[in-house]
Amino acid sequence: MENSLCKWYADEDMAIYFSRTPDVDFRVIEPNMSKEEKKDIANRPFLNKEELTIVLFDLRRNRRYCFRAKEGYIWDGASIPWIAWKIIGAKTDPRFLVPSLVHDLLCENHEFVGNDRYFADKVFERLLYVSGVPAVKRWAMFHTVDNFQKTQGWRA
Repeated sequence: MENSLCKWYADEDMAIYFSRTPDVDFRVIEPNMSKEEKKDIANRPFLNKEELTIVLFDLRRNRRYCFRAKEGYIWDGASIPWIAWKIIGAKTDPRFLVPSLVHDLLCENHEFVGNDRYFADKVFERLLYVSGVPAVKRWAMFHTVDNFQKTQGWRA
């Protein structure tokens, strides 16, 4: 399978591969939708349009993780409080879509990375790097996510 994968990032610590370029989009609220549907879209506005295989290599520990983002997967994006939007940017910033897709999948499925919270957060940070997010913003986002995860019970 690795022969058909696209390398998105690699360094001495990790490598990140996708089976194809991620095809993600915004979900749109339409007038004929129910209140529940509109609320769901407001809470989870992003959509993965095609099934995607993601392969992560933790080169420090010599581990390989492979999982899928299913077609139709929806997620909330980078959870940035509105008060920080001027500094970091809004969750709708296109640079945050692929990093938040992968990180949300890992947060919902700790077993995808052997319950390694720190590795999952570093994957998020490296995907932000690939997406062109400046270093200071990446640093702030990584540390905020990493510390938040500790308070939510993902301590590994």
